[in-house]
Amino acid sequence: MEVLTTIEYPKSQIAGMGAITHEAGVSFRVWAPNAQEVFVTGDFNDWQNDATPLTPEENGYWSVNVPEAQKGQTYKYLLKTTVGDLMRNDPYARELTNSVGNSIITNTDFDWGDSEANFTMPNMNEMAIYELHVGTFNINQDGKIGDFYGVIERLNYLKALGINAIEVMPVAEFPGGFSWGYNPAHPFAVESEYGGPAGLRALVKAAHEKGIAVILDVVYNHFGPTDMDLWQFDGWQENNLGGIYFYNDWRAKTPWGDTRPDYGRAEVRQYIRDNALMWLEEYHIDGLRMDMIPYIRNVNADGNPSNDLQEGYKMIQWLNSEIKQHYPHKFTVAEDLHSLAAITAPVEAGGLGCSSQWDAEFVHPIRQAIISPNDDDRDMNSVAAALTHRYNHDAFERVVYTESHDEVANGKARVVQEIAGQEDVNNWYAKKRSTLGAALLMTAPGIPMLFQGQAILENGWFKDTEPIDWSKLSEFKGITKLYRDLIHLRLNKQGLTRGLTGQNVQILHLDNDRKLIAFHRWMNGGSNDSTVVVLNFSHQPVPYYELPFPNQGHWKVRFNSDWEGYADDFGNHFSADTHASATQFASVSVANVSVAAYSVVIYSQES
Repeated sequence: MEVLTTIEYPKSQIAGMGAITHEAGVSFRVWAPNAQEVFVTGDFNDWQNDATPLTPEENGYWSVNVPEAQKGQTYKYLLKTTVGDLMRNDPYARELTNSVGNSIITNTDFDWGDSEANFTMPNMNEMAIYELHVGTFNINQDGKIGDFYGVIERLNYLKALGINAIEVMPVAEFPGGFSWGYNPAHPFAVESEYGGPAGLRALVKAAHEKGIAVILDVVYNHFGPTDMDLWQFDGWQENNLGGIYFYNDWRAKTPWGDTRPDYGRAEVRQYIRDNALMWLEEYHIDGLRMDMIPYIRNVNADGNPSNDLQEGYKMIQWLNSEIKQHYPHKFTVAEDLHSLAAITAPVEAGGLGCSSQWDAEFVHPIRQAIISPNDDDRDMNSVAAALTHRYNHDAFERVVYTESHDEVANGKARVVQEIAGQEDVNNWYAKKRSTLGAALLMTAPGIPMLFQGQAILENGWFKDTEPIDWSKLSEFKGITKLYRDLIHLRLNKQGLTRGLTGQNVQILHLDNDRKLIAFHRWMNGGSNDSTVVVLNFSHQPVPYYELPFPNQGHWKVRFNSDWEGYADDFGNHFSADTHASATQFASVSVANVSVAAYSVVIYSQES
């Protein structure tokens, strides 16, 4: 991909598109350059098709003010075109009755209270993310599909776990009641099954009151592919493709249908830009996770320059520049998975300017290391490479994880199920190796992310029709405590492991025969900062093993994953505090450690 610099685009039109309520009624504005006439029809004019015409403006825009229109009423546009009369939902509609229903004039009034004044977005080095799917995270009281209010009911659990950011899978209106959310039919509308705009605002407010940021997954690499009024919106199309909002040639093709937005059109770029800022402005969302951006910057995501979409690359630059300018504390994370430093490099240097990116250099080797049934197949060199990888010399420009919605579906199961195979996940191997992965995740440089249910050993694979089994919270309460202890250490809650929030990592020792690795994490170094992590990837315990340590003196055990309080069948292998002594080499200190099978021990010093 050619490195590009940013370009200028028109200022925001978000306040002037769609149905805008004000004291004198409701103003309607829509882009339909190929329409001959445009009308708005709805509850306010008894759904008379030709009662309320819109006035044409420059560049294909149409607008009208309707004094009789009110919040809560439904409406549609009637477009008279060369291919006939077309009834269309508003592309900027914030709410629909359902994906094939009518647009709703949305009531944007909401009492945010003190939730915003008292909320502070966590710094990237102090962030612990929990990815969730609204429809399956927590079913509502009548046992139907989960909604925003069901998520609110579980916020206390997340707060106690130590989570300070939730990443919510897409909530734009999609066809039907069940979906992962990556098929947005109406990008500006909030899914009606989840509780609509009011429900999303209620979730953000409740999360902020508990100190939890909300990151929202957005899909700009394609729309739909079904239930889309955007498709051939004003009747025009070429090659029987999507019309004004889409490419109408070979560039339209994506793995999800021929529905890639036309990033070359200023109005489409503006549409996506307005969508991104809407979530931040109207819903107080704290960050955006952009789904599979390789299909925005390249037709086939194959790196072939002949397939590059430079206008898509520039559009992402523009989005991030706008967000950084207007909301410098907001967070943008990219799913690219091509391990490119340009994704998180500054726009001024030709990069895309994302805050961070999901890191394929971590998830794949670490899953391999903990899922492989044979110890001989665990490569400590690959683990070390995953630990030390970074982008642009910044450890927090990557999000690290072992589970995500993609990694626990599409032919792959949750880590604990991959280890257990056909057996019950409540077995020693599954619990030991999955929590070994969790410990590595929470001590590695980067922004750690869990997937819903991971901390209660949810089994199987992710489906949008099967809710989390919260009875496992009681069954595996010890494992949940293990995750809580790790997250609290990662965020330095006790003031003893500041190094886990720092940029620095050094591999102290790697033994590929014994399957042991030890590393040092620190911010500035010294007591309550320098943290040593020792992991045993073997089924054999490692007793009295001599390791180099950063400093001389007494090192206290802060965490031992083999503690029987985490699971009854854990061995409670005694990992004692240790003392690092000087050697004949002035810069090297050594200490003896003992680590149980498939376990981790974390040490730090006190002043």
